[in-house]
Amino acid sequence: MELLRGAALLLLLCAAACAQDSCTCTKNKRVTNCRLIDNVCHCNSIGSSVSVNCEILTSKCLLMKAEMANTKSGRREKPKDALQDTDGLYDPECENNGLFKAKQCNGTTCWCVNTAGVRRTDKHDTDLKCNQLVRTTWIIIEMRHAERKTPLNAESLTRYLKDTITSRYMLDGRYISGVVYENPTITIDLKQNSSDKTPGDVDITDVAYYFEKDVKDDSIFLNNKLNMNIDNEELKFDNMMVYYVDEVPPEFSMKSLTAGVIAVIVIVVLAIVAGIIGLVSSKKLVISLPTHPQMKEMNEMHRGLNA
Repeated sequence: MELLRGAALLLLLCAAACAQDSCTCTKNKRVTNCRLIDNVCHCNSIGSSVSVNCEILTSKCLLMKAEMANTKSGRREKPKDALQDTDGLYDPECENNGLFKAKQCNGTTCWCVNTAGVRRTDKHDTDLKCNQLVRTTWIIIEMRHAERKTPLNAESLTRYLKDTITSRYMLDGRYISGVVYENPTITIDLKQNSSDKTPGDVDITDVAYYFEKDVKDDSIFLNNKLNMNIDNEELKFDNMMVYYVDEVPPEFSMKSLTAGVIAVIVIVVLAIVAGIIGLVSSKKLVISLPTHPQMKEMNEMHRGLNA
């Protein structure tokens, strides 16, 4: 009997010790194995087991990897409004400090990314070299709000967004370069050059990702939904787009242009050619042209335009 009492007491002491060492990560719900270290809550990020400090924002790379951890494949269909990040959500490779690795791969296909994890090169085979992780220095967040019962006051909106970004996402106010409202579009500019950023500053790429998730009602915070109530009315959104500007221009080839862009280029070229032919015809100049099939096709197209 004494032995049983001793075992029960030992279990109670262990349970009490474990309860004292456990903690809750309020700034990231995609974690496990949380424990107190020097009175600071640290947890393992799901999908990578990298330890994260729960008093600061978790890096975008680790958040994306955690979000993909429970899916069957390393890539899923991109959101319909991911117009600038053309690849959508993918399972990234992260450095131990949480940053994206400059080179990302999906099987035998590889590409280079910026600090926001957005592809900035064409896709190549595994021999691709990405010499450095190019920094994103400017993020433009563009949102269109839904119809409201009362007009949205620009000053109230600007004040609310700046206060929210500095308090909720802990970004230094000097990195918010502007908030512009042109009904119904709201534009937020975040700028952070590498020379201005100190080691303790939150990165604008992480802030933008947290904010995007909040707006799309998929908050990363634990039990802390963002309530955008301005002038006693909730602000809802119909659309959101995020643009990334890097300190070094991207490296895309003509092959990566979409069919729509190529069509525009072709139309412009044809218009220029048609104008030149019209100018030559007006001056009654006779030019001997080769009977090449492509040239014949262009002449027929020109006659169609003038018909």
